[in-house]
Amino acid sequence: MKPFTNLTGIAAPLPIINIDTDMIIPKQFLKTILRSGLGKNLFDEMRFTPEGKEIPEFVLNREPYRHATVLVAGENFGCGSSREHAPWALLDFGIRCVIAPSFADIFHNNCFQNGILPVTLPQDQVDQLMIDANAGREITIDLQAQTVKAGNKQFSFNIDAFRKDCMLKGLDAVGITMQHQDAISAFETKRKSNQSWT
Repeated sequence: MKPFTNLTGIAAPLPIINIDTDMIIPKQFLKTILRSGLGKNLFDEMRFTPEGKEIPEFVLNREPYRHATVLVAGENFGCGSSREHAPWALLDFGIRCVIAPSFADIFHNNCFQNGILPVTLPQDQVDQLMIDANAGREITIDLQAQTVKAGNKQFSFNIDAFRKDCMLKGLDAVGITMQHQDAISAFETKRKSNQSWT
């Protein structure tokens, strides 16, 4: 997993509440177990007509938001089913941070496991960032300092210390386990020696 330290990028405004995982990546694209290739189907039913043509009004089909790395969204982002494909699609599109007043729990957890930083801010602060996003301005997220900056505004956010450390180091659940590779190998060697019949 790629470490997350600082990110400065275009923020796409998506002022919709209750964006569920089926909106993020519709069910027909869940056949793969690969984490790549889903970005083209992100928000598919909002981005494209049934014939596959772009809907010009949708934010990610417009400049400069085609290159957005931050998404500023409404409350309860990522609700619905627990599909991990949702953060995979966001990440494959290029989104590394989602800022919203609240997140669905499972989606929130899946973000951390896939290198996306979910930032929870009060509604009034999200509204202010939405104004910057609508103007096509860049937003800067500093994970170490736990701040979000846009123009002359700066907001602080809370994050669990363990999750912050994992994001800074680029560690998912497997990466955390592999930090103990020497101890795991020593245990396996000792077990084979003590229980050679297994």
